[in-house]
Amino acid sequence: MTILLTGSSRGIGAAIHDALTAAGHSVIGHGTASGIPADFDEPGAAPALWREALNRADGAIDVLVNNAGVFEATPLDDPDWLAGWERTMRINLTAAAELCRLAVLHWQERGVTTGFKGGRIVNVASRAAYRGDSPAHWHYAASKAGMVAMTKTIARGYAAQGILAFAVCPGFTMTGMADDYLTSRGGDTLLADIPLGRVAMPDEVAAAVRFLALDAPPSMTGAVLDVNGASYVR
Repeated sequence: MTILLTGSSRGIGAAIHDALTAAGHSVIGHGTASGIPADFDEPGAAPALWREALNRADGAIDVLVNNAGVFEATPLDDPDWLAGWERTMRINLTAAAELCRLAVLHWQERGVTTGFKGGRIVNVASRAAYRGDSPAHWHYAASKAGMVAMTKTIARGYAAQGILAFAVCPGFTMTGMADDYLTSRGGDTLLADIPLGRVAMPDEVAAAVRFLALDAPPSMTGAVLDVNGASYVR
């Protein structure tokens, strides 16, 4: 099985890469030394990544995992607030949407030409999709909520063709990005809001992604798995 994984260079993405390769599958990474470079803030970057991934995969990708994203503060009084909003949306949501579209079209075409039916999408969203985020992160929360809604739409629209879509919503995860945020928000106070008493580890999020990408039964399509230590329970 060939899997395209975005944002595979560190943190959650690196853990996902390790989990999927340990399961014996071929993973085409993005942003790593051996992966495909692509700056999702640039127009055309996502389609170019898809084309190169297809080339490396000899024309067949079976699973798409959208993990790439940014978490950048943009306070309301920032004169560049709109630029921050648009950058976050382009990287977190628009690039993922472009790749999802290309994946669905790819699997539909494979179904016609080879009889191969289906494919899987796993989108790494965030607890913020449901709970919201800080006043400086409207854009982040909105981008992740959009990712969840997009996932559910894909699941409903293409299940009959064997095209399955899932999402994972981590809470705070012990990556460099999360470390900086925990420190800036007072660490212990923030942790007090997590009943488990700690943030998630990257390998815990990766375990959820691995299950959805490889083993989740088709009837689970459209499911969103929370990995947040019960800090937000739906």
